[in-house]
Amino acid sequence: MSDTVAIRDAREADLARIVAIYNEAIPGRRATADTEPVAVDSRAAWFREHTPARRPLWVAERDGAIVGWLSFQDFYGRPAYGATAEVSVYVSGAAQGGGIGGRLLSRALERAPALGLTTLVGFIFAHNGPSVALFERHGFTRWGHLPRVARLDGVERDLLIVGRRL
Repeated sequence: MSDTVAIRDAREADLARIVAIYNEAIPGRRATADTEPVAVDSRAAWFREHTPARRPLWVAERDGAIVGWLSFQDFYGRPAYGATAEVSVYVSGAAQGGGIGGRLLSRALERAPALGLTTLVGFIFAHNGPSVALFERHGFTRWGHLPRVARLDGVERDLLIVGRRL
């Protein structure tokens, strides 16, 4: 397997793979609060909300296959928060631990100022050690801790809010 990873803007044709990677994360109960797989059609509007110049959605490709993605989302949906974005990172199970998430997050930090962003935030389940470590390695710190706000398979889970000023 090659170590060459290309990061590019997502295209509509990529949506099925983006959703597949997201759905891979659901059974592990560490990366999303969804408990059932989502349909590609249900993510079409979400996909269209992403624009390369304002709130991009990027895919990471290795050997021509999409192995991960990163999205920028509006934070809290009000104008005063326009310079803040939520960042989400998902990597396919087969590619986890190979640096894909780090490459995507590094690119986000590098490009965020050109998108008019001064602050990035992430929402991570506290029991998702690898994701917490990924964001902390990239200079994010814990800004909030919401105890027992999610219930996954009968287990109450904490949510961490991490952030980084640019």
